[in-house]
Amino acid sequence: MKQLMTNGKNIFVKQLPLFLVAVLLFWIKTYAVYQIEFNLSLENFIQKFLLFMNPLGSAIIFFAFALLFKGRGKVRALLGINFLLSFILYANVVYYRFFNDFITVPVLTQSNNFGQLGGSAMALIQPTDILYFIDFFVLIALIMWKKFDLPTTISKHTVTSVFLVGVLVVSANIAIAETDRPQLLTRTFDRNYLVKYLGAYNYTVYDIIQSSKSSAQRALADSSDVTEVENYAKATYAEPNEEYFGKAKDMNVIYISLESLQTFMMGYELNGEEVTPFMNSLRNDKNTLYFDNVFHQTGQGKTSDAEFMVENSIFPLPQGSVFTTKANNTYQAGSAILGQNGYTNAVFHGNGKTFWNRDEMYKSFGVDKFFDSAYYDMNEEDTLNYGLEDKPFFKDSMPYLKELKQPFSAKFITLSNHFPYPLDEEDQTIEPHTTGDKSVDQYFQTSRYLDEALKQFFDDLKASGLYDNTMVVMYGDHYGISENHKRAMSEVLGKDVGDFEQAQLQRVPLFIHAPGLEGGVKHTYGGQVDIRPTVMHLLGIDTKDYIDFGTDLLSKDHQEIVPFRNGDFVTPEITKVDQKVFNNETGEQLPEEEAKKYDKYDELVKQKLELSDKLVYGDLLRFHTPEGFKPVDRSQYDYNKRD
Repeated sequence: MKQLMTNGKNIFVKQLPLFLVAVLLFWIKTYAVYQIEFNLSLENFIQKFLLFMNPLGSAIIFFAFALLFKGRGKVRALLGINFLLSFILYANVVYYRFFNDFITVPVLTQSNNFGQLGGSAMALIQPTDILYFIDFFVLIALIMWKKFDLPTTISKHTVTSVFLVGVLVVSANIAIAETDRPQLLTRTFDRNYLVKYLGAYNYTVYDIIQSSKSSAQRALADSSDVTEVENYAKATYAEPNEEYFGKAKDMNVIYISLESLQTFMMGYELNGEEVTPFMNSLRNDKNTLYFDNVFHQTGQGKTSDAEFMVENSIFPLPQGSVFTTKANNTYQAGSAILGQNGYTNAVFHGNGKTFWNRDEMYKSFGVDKFFDSAYYDMNEEDTLNYGLEDKPFFKDSMPYLKELKQPFSAKFITLSNHFPYPLDEEDQTIEPHTTGDKSVDQYFQTSRYLDEALKQFFDDLKASGLYDNTMVVMYGDHYGISENHKRAMSEVLGKDVGDFEQAQLQRVPLFIHAPGLEGGVKHTYGGQVDIRPTVMHLLGIDTKDYIDFGTDLLSKDHQEIVPFRNGDFVTPEITKVDQKVFNNETGEQLPEEEAKKYDKYDELVKQKLELSDKLVYGDLLRFHTPEGFKPVDRSQYDYNKRD
């Protein structure tokens, strides 16, 4: 090993000076980006050391591929590889600024979304970001000034030695990482851990391998693979609550996805004024079931992940969006279940039908009608950010809603309350907050706008005659304020927002309102996977033959362990975040010995997530048909046709 390192030093310094400069510049730049842009919660010396070292091995191996080219092609290849890796790093920087997460290969395939991101993407890009490509420009300058170069001919022995040095560094990196985090590559759901231990580039390679592996899982799966999942679903099934089962039978159902709305906003007063007065009144309505301990469980698919859980009671994937990567799978979605129980089902969305690949996914869900942007007047005055503003969206949807054959199930996907929270001046009916963080401050204004749009919609429902026979289910889809805004949120909440408080902020509101329904505020802990069985039981449809990973929130058998997609979880007693266990009552971290008694929850959460992933990756529902359910025929749906 000593001889190999000595040979490597001689090769880099004497034979490949340009290569050495490229590696050093890239190493320094990458480590600087880690420190400036990413919050990886380094806990000990080993993690700090690995974060410093991991760009080195990646740079040596990737840049070594340039040495395989002939003649001057080596220099061009070196520059090309540098630019590509820099672009991957920068793409992660921009993505992390909002999602507090790292890009996966499935996310990169969602190209249809990128063109529609508009102001959200621009708000994340800063003028100084050009510095993240500075080593690329320095290399060009050095080559032009003939300060450094690559030999036109390099021996195979030299190239092999370079690769071996890189492999040695990466292998040592992985070995040390495994000592600090055993089974890192097999058990970790959290991408932050992978980047912290392996680096952004090795993580990208790992993600490519995992994505390829998931594609192979479907090809290799057979009917025997679904048995374990079926047994789990039967064992965890929660009997309906007799007091609520069928209370909304034969009623219309309207789902409303509340874009980026978090529970902390309910009842919040800014300058003595309620931010969401209508939702506050609805929460206290005698015919509203309001759940104040429901958490979002979305991954990288955000709004689409929330839709997926509400439709299927299955967890989203650890990488990418199910809507994009698994749209052709077999599902037994809520839309299809209701459709086979006499319901007409529709989705309303003021954006293009291809956004999040909805026009393909809805076919697998059995959605009869999809009212996308083609059905609306998308004039400049009424569109902002991601599409049609909420007030004209609800108003212009009413004629279509009234024409649906009853009973119907309709889903409305709101858009206005979305990062970076722009709002036309005439729509601003409350002052922004004063934290100095623009995104956080404007969030209060767009949340108020959403609240006013909902009041308008309820008024229109009553005027249309639909209200008296309709159950409205409103759910927050995902967080609005990411972990990158802890300082401002500490000011908003009047207390320090650390890891524990950040986890508590992942609560999203869940309203279930229907005339005649016995309401009340429910403190039951649950997640978005629990919405489908809860709604189905209210409609009098038992879910015992379906594979659900959630359970009825109103059932006495409901299990109050809420997994997050990264493997963290929350229960009524404790919260586990980033391997730390907190007491919910005090917010204090538990001593290690006391925390160990909750290890059993780790296994339950791991089992839920792994079985859910197995089901989706293997497309196992094609081997499971509930009694009385007819498999969805995708070919009968065409959203290009206008009625």
